[in-house]
Amino acid sequence: MHKFLFFLLFIGQLSFAQITIKDSISTYPVSYATISFGNGNGIFADDEGQFFFTKKLYPDIDSLFISALGFKDLNVSTNNLPSQLLMHPEASELDEVLVGVTIDRKFKEEKLKPYLDDDYYNCWLPTIESEIAVYFPKTTDQDQKLKTVFFPIALESKDWEKRNRKNSEKKKFSTLFKVKFYDNNNGVPGKVLTYETIVFRATEKTGDAFELNVEDYDIYIPENGFFVSLQVLGYTNKEGKLLPNKKYKEIKSKSGDIVKIPTNFRPLLPFTDEVEGKNTYIKRVFINGNNWVKFDKGNGLQSSLLKRDLFNYGIGLTYKTYKDE
Repeated sequence: MHKFLFFLLFIGQLSFAQITIKDSISTYPVSYATISFGNGNGIFADDEGQFFFTKKLYPDIDSLFISALGFKDLNVSTNNLPSQLLMHPEASELDEVLVGVTIDRKFKEEKLKPYLDDDYYNCWLPTIESEIAVYFPKTTDQDQKLKTVFFPIALESKDWEKRNRKNSEKKKFSTLFKVKFYDNNNGVPGKVLTYETIVFRATEKTGDAFELNVEDYDIYIPENGFFVSLQVLGYTNKEGKLLPNKKYKEIKSKSGDIVKIPTNFRPLLPFTDEVEGKNTYIKRVFINGNNWVKFDKGNGLQSSLLKRDLFNYGIGLTYKTYKDE
């Protein structure tokens, strides 16, 4: 009887803590919205726009900063937080390069290969608070449409035995990533090129690169180039449903203090020294209004990759380059 009452109480607490984000006009859920706490931490809504928040879980948080592609940012107090939050759509201002492109013209496909690696020490360790963006210039004066993006991922490492990680690192995983496309705003990511919510799930069966077909999003390359970004949302269940994920693991030190260790997610993202220039930028998504920073020495970044002169995440692309009429 006591177990049954506890179960009912637990369900009641969950239902109270569950909050849904919706479009104020269509009332459809806003999928994978970013919920920032303003202190460098945060969480994500799932595909149904739902997330869990209570003062018991987050006692020091007094406001939430919520953002999502195609919507105005929302700032709400955590006091008497309602079970439903409404976000207002904002007008799309996509790049003028979209205008006047004829879809049925002849074209040829061009491919930029992804740069693959499975060495642990050459990899970025994805964490929830970071977004990585890679710049690509326009390669011709002709109209170009983006067809495919290849995201390099490292599933295994060359040094399992040496690092004594043979068993712990080869566990199955299922990780959800969010993809965005930005125009070039004076050398850094600017406005998005599509307001579509684009996600994909990577597992240990994915291989050395995940192939994402984006042809249906009609992304045409601006004259001054564009950025492709990748951001980990967290682990999922077997059905691909986003699970609640912590940014930090809390570990008790020998002195008894609680130490927060950043939570890294598999798969790893291999960096390369084979790309000309330094085209990779990063930002921390849970800090409200934070700016992009070039992944380079001297920019206040602490990374072993920079010490190894690995500056770029080697994304690959396939273009459709249209012939002149």
